[in-house]
Amino acid sequence: MFTRSRLLRAMALAALATAAPLAAIAQAFPAKPIKLIIAFPAGGPTDITMRQLAENASKILGQPVIIDNKPGAGGTLPAQALQTTAPDGYTIAQIPLGVFRLGYTTKINWDPIKDISYVINVTGYAFGIVVPTDSPFKTWADFVAYAKANPGKLTYGSTGTLTSPHLTTEIIAQKAGIELQHVPYKGSADLSLAVLSGQLMAAADSTGFAPQVEAGKLRVLNTWGEKRLAKFPDAPTLKELGYDVVQNSPFGIGAPKGTSPEVVKKLHDAFKQAMEEPSYLAALGRYDMLPDYKSSAQYTQFAKDTVAREKVIIEKLGLAKPVN
Repeated sequence: MFTRSRLLRAMALAALATAAPLAAIAQAFPAKPIKLIIAFPAGGPTDITMRQLAENASKILGQPVIIDNKPGAGGTLPAQALQTTAPDGYTIAQIPLGVFRLGYTTKINWDPIKDISYVINVTGYAFGIVVPTDSPFKTWADFVAYAKANPGKLTYGSTGTLTSPHLTTEIIAQKAGIELQHVPYKGSADLSLAVLSGQLMAAADSTGFAPQVEAGKLRVLNTWGEKRLAKFPDAPTLKELGYDVVQNSPFGIGAPKGTSPEVVKKLHDAFKQAMEEPSYLAALGRYDMLPDYKSSAQYTQFAKDTVAREKVIIEKLGLAKPVN
């Protein structure tokens, strides 16, 4: 007879048989290079800081972590790539804030919360609005005055439609009672060229503009953090200008849905250690970015909270698209 004790023993052996291959996979991981897809082009602040982080993580993991740039679509292409990737930990991706808006602005057949394994949050952007140094806009008040006198004629660029720079600038414009003309670009490098060459009157971006400001080519009209940035102490925050807006757009790393917890933990632990290296902190410092660590569990909860918050913002701006 198949007694209760035999049944329990058989179930335990089956569980061990299932767990053994998973444990072996986790123990062997990584056995080959890992691809880290990032959402913006080479040469910008995201690329530079993430390459340093990847280099640090490579030494810890014992395998190369190779950067794959996939710019466009408001920074959501890496997350979309995870939907057709094997959940083995060998392809991971940067998850910018735009991913959490995607379900409200376009039709997708996957869920930004359920269909990504959140590994670790690493940092966030510092943002601001800049103009060429020869611009007639010496202050934010000049910018607003011109925009009010010339509705829809003041052009500004961002790193893409529905990115944090685009949406935050539209929120600022609503609060200021002005109408601006938005021009999207794929990344900071192209955006900087456009504003420096006079194709645009202003740019809303992360502090990828820092080298041009330090070279005397661009002027910062405002920044979007809780406090003024150390690199640009003369530029007021949005709060100082009377707008109750703070934007720092945290981002981190995700893996495909179904990636084993053991592999996620190995990735988390390696990138957490990589974040603490002086070389990574120095790379962030070039752009007034700061480390912003969230564990896998904290990052998953952040994703849930942010999806709910972004729905309110998208609807307030009237940018939600029908997804039927």
